[in-house]
Amino acid sequence: MYRLYNKIILLAGLVFILASCTKDLNTVPLDPKSITSATVFDNPAAYKEALAKIYAGLALSGQQGPAGAADISGIDEGFGEYLRGLWYLEELPTDEAVISWNDQTIKDFHNQSWGSSDVFISAFYYRVFYQIGLCNEFLRQTTDAKLNERGVDADLKAKIKHYRAEARFLRALSYYHALDEFGNVPFVTEKDPVGAFFPKQISRADLFNYIESELKAIEPDLIDARQNEYGRADKAADWTLLAKLYLNAKVFTGQERNTDCITYCKKVIDAGYSLKPEYKDLFLADNNVNNNEVIFSVNFDGIHTQTWGGTTFIIHAAVGGSMTPADYGIDGGWAGTRTTSAFVNKFPDVTGTTDKRAMFYTDGQKLEINDVGKFTDGYAITKFKNITSTGTPGSDLTFPDTDFPMFRLADVYLMYAEAVVRGGAGGDMATAVNLVNKLRERAYGNNSGDITANDLTLDFILDERARELYWEAQRRTDLIRFGKFTGGDYLWPWKGGVKEGTATDSHYDLYPIPASDITSNPNLVQNPGY
Repeated sequence: MYRLYNKIILLAGLVFILASCTKDLNTVPLDPKSITSATVFDNPAAYKEALAKIYAGLALSGQQGPAGAADISGIDEGFGEYLRGLWYLEELPTDEAVISWNDQTIKDFHNQSWGSSDVFISAFYYRVFYQIGLCNEFLRQTTDAKLNERGVDADLKAKIKHYRAEARFLRALSYYHALDEFGNVPFVTEKDPVGAFFPKQISRADLFNYIESELKAIEPDLIDARQNEYGRADKAADWTLLAKLYLNAKVFTGQERNTDCITYCKKVIDAGYSLKPEYKDLFLADNNVNNNEVIFSVNFDGIHTQTWGGTTFIIHAAVGGSMTPADYGIDGGWAGTRTTSAFVNKFPDVTGTTDKRAMFYTDGQKLEINDVGKFTDGYAITKFKNITSTGTPGSDLTFPDTDFPMFRLADVYLMYAEAVVRGGAGGDMATAVNLVNKLRERAYGNNSGDITANDLTLDFILDERARELYWEAQRRTDLIRFGKFTGGDYLWPWKGGVKEGTATDSHYDLYPIPASDITSNPNLVQNPGY
């Protein structure tokens, strides 16, 4: 897909900006002089290129490299990139991350004190609906009627059938993020008219049902597991997203769906994936090579996919203090992100000698954070690097080659184990323990960290998910599912804006619908507490 990302500017006629997603969801072109969809699709290759634009929307922020033609307005372009926005919303309000910067309202994440006008929350909201708009337009342009009108041959039609399934998967992924972060959101599909209108608000339960039905409907048309191009969705990506949906069903709908979670985890586990032998290699510049663990990735290439978001942000922002940027394959650190002592203390030691997943930089860093704005307060995390497994830097020292693992097998193992412990049928405790021990044996290098069935409690699973999946944009969702994100049952440094941590109100379990959309769309009702 890398080579296709270079061609996305040719498709500017298909890209729509969301000045207000509720009022004009699909209809304002980035460039009024750009070519239209009617001429774009004169070229048969344009269908795959249009699909590539949708994938690129997860990684890139605009139409020309890292800056200069942003997809969404109202915020610095780098802040508006999809993965960076997701990372902010999933990591910064938790025990896994703090950030030293003073950009606008960014520290409100740590404090769990954000409001409906928060620029970072709004940016991710609009980015999600920008993605949904891209998917909707692609589906409008690839109906049987459109293809027949253009004289598309049977071979290309067969390929487009797969492309459409992938576009629907990507739309389901973005709607899943909307469901998780915002709850009751405006709802638009390719069946809605192109033009200014006020979308209706969909309930969280109904959106859950829609995502579930879409993922089930497209499964037959997706490429078989592990048979698609790297970075593109296949049946296993579909199953993994369904498993995530079901694991969080109690939060989303009030009903447990753990048995369904186990069913789809088993499909992935039986699909031929395997753990990468070395944990650290999952997060390096050549993590696209010989990687049978990653199920779905967001791809980056230092030459061809340049952005100030994505893994550029994740790697650069984590380097500061006495750290040497070259050790991480970059030309300079941004001295931003670190972690809290609550997370560090989940490991038996900070050196990685026991559990190799403990990847901390401690030289000159304090464990406890007295000042969130001081980079050397809090241990730095060295998990993601722009260095290959052979020790050479990536292709560019500013923009990493490191791909982001959106879905990987280790997560599926842990989802299976959690669903079993929560009482789901179709799985068993012995298998759950074995799967968790596979992760721990990779981490420990032997069986000294193995657990028994008595150890496999929900509290253990929550901590193990932190040890395995930290900084992979999962923590907020996990803490909410376990009832520990807000409230006072679990405190960590600077939760609620207090050094020792303090209880926060439960309405922060959902982010607000941006105030700009509430005021412009009479069909929307704000989430409680905002």
